[in-house]
Amino acid sequence: MALKNVKWTVIFDDRQIINQSVKNEDGWPQRYIIDNDSFWTDSKWNDIHAIQYVDDGNDHNDCVEMVPGTFGRNKTWAEAALGDFRTQFIDKWDVAHLAQLQADWDADERPESEKGSRPTSYTS
Repeated sequence: MALKNVKWTVIFDDRQIINQSVKNEDGWPQRYIIDNDSFWTDSKWNDIHAIQYVDDGNDHNDCVEMVPGTFGRNKTWAEAALGDFRTQFIDKWDVAHLAQLQADWDADERPESEKGSRPTSYTS
């Protein structure tokens, strides 16, 4: 299901969280694979294929997509009653993105006076 203005996409099979608003160096939405087995294997994620989260305060714009062939129908985030999206997905993406920004800063061979101070936090 394609939704308008989706800001976040979560793909469970690939363990990816994608921020559609932040582009990587190739111009694609920035995605991170989150390696945390205890998070992804939580039973509440059973039968969920993907989440498209608009993050606009209007629940009807979000979609929890069920695995094709299961008996569940697609739901809004609120209908799925899966908890707080920010703490479960956005905060994980922010941690991964900060680590990438710091790695990029560390790899940059320019003097600190040219590249600015090293990133110490990131909040979407």
